[in-house]
Amino acid sequence: MKKLIQGIVDFRKNLTEESRTLFAKLALGQKPDSLFIACSDSRVVPNLFASTNPGDLFVLRNIGNLIPPLSDSAQDSSASAVIEFSLFSLNVSDIIVCGHSECGAMRALVEGVEFQCCPHLESWLKYGEEAVKKVREGLIINPALSEQNQVSQVNVLQQMEHLKTYPFVRERLEKKELRIHGWWFDIAQADVYCYEQELNQFILIDEKEAELILGRANNPA
Repeated sequence: MKKLIQGIVDFRKNLTEESRTLFAKLALGQKPDSLFIACSDSRVVPNLFASTNPGDLFVLRNIGNLIPPLSDSAQDSSASAVIEFSLFSLNVSDIIVCGHSECGAMRALVEGVEFQCCPHLESWLKYGEEAVKKVREGLIINPALSEQNQVSQVNVLQQMEHLKTYPFVRERLEKKELRIHGWWFDIAQADVYCYEQELNQFILIDEKEAELILGRANNPA
């Protein structure tokens, strides 16, 4: 808490005139072009590794970067509400599902931890169970990874499929008005990877991969 409070004091003291102007503009409204779905893990900071400014990303963070499919969304409506707002109110053109290495939620799923004192957590993690099942049935993207990290990568793909259960998401995908991306953040290396379906691999986002991603965005099939 001490570090947090000191950070607020430092932020106020070091805020540049350019930043003050930016915040004054943002007070009038937001126009992010992407919804970024990430884990609540304190080590995952999208604005840091993506070098974005305030107003650039609309962010949903929860344990395990999970999305309830449409059939269950009434029970866990917070994530579904974010998706609706990002599309109908903000009209984002891209949704990014970003998992990460050494995810505690994935570890709990792999190890089958008992949650006697955490029934809400246990209920929430059910949206990641299919990823564990798929890995143990042979869906391996990177065999060099631990089972926990293999599940984390497959979970990204699973949550992308959950997004597609929403009719308004499917409609925008079909009209080429929306793109869904799967990313994965390697904490130890501070590297971000993008899933390439044709290769069935998460590819490091370097300058070459960045050009491919942006090229597809500018020239949708």
